[in-house]
Amino acid sequence: MRLTGPLRGVVVLLLLVGFTWLLASALFGGESSLSVRNIFTGTREEPTQSEMRPRRYKCGLSAPCPPKHLAFRLVSGAANVIGPKICLEDKMLVSSVKNNVGRGLNIALVNGVTGELLETRTFDMWAGDVSHLLKFLRPLHEGTLVFVASFDDAATKLNDESRRLFEELGSTAVKELAFRDSWVFVGAKGIENKSPFEQRMKNSKSSNKYEGWPESLEMDGCIPMRPSLQG
Repeated sequence: MRLTGPLRGVVVLLLLVGFTWLLASALFGGESSLSVRNIFTGTREEPTQSEMRPRRYKCGLSAPCPPKHLAFRLVSGAANVIGPKICLEDKMLVSSVKNNVGRGLNIALVNGVTGELLETRTFDMWAGDVSHLLKFLRPLHEGTLVFVASFDDAATKLNDESRRLFEELGSTAVKELAFRDSWVFVGAKGIENKSPFEQRMKNSKSSNKYEGWPESLEMDGCIPMRPSLQG
């Protein structure tokens, strides 16, 4: 079918307008200028630095957490030199930089409904008094999340009651926790099953990474928030 004179003129005009826009974009820039130039030059568009950089999620996780979950990362201390870290929702709760770490057990208590930090404490399990730890753990409220990271020695002063209290929070490793073992753990007051968030590295001369200490442990994940009892 042949185009009539007026119709042919409209088509030619549209082609001219489109070509003019493409040429202007290529010459003067804009968001599409690179791709337009590539049409004329035949070159491939290189990704920008921001496109090449891996996407970062809360606390350095490799993927985002689902809704109503809290992102966390725990790192136990390395020997008696590098302190532990506790990160929650991209906020560092415990670290050497914050100057709130100590030998023994480093603990952060978090509201399981809101994700709000309640308190951080350290308990010296080599030369300290275990009664301070017992007074800290006994009155925990239902649903409180308990984050624990060891530093140096976390076990020497533990007694049967303190181990039982951690077992009630969901720990399975605390029963065997021994001198200078590395330990990271997340539990909750009132948990019905054993916690899936726990790691222990035994202190062993044959396998220790550092002289006298096992390697540091690192654990991350997503913790479901507790529903509010108020509905």
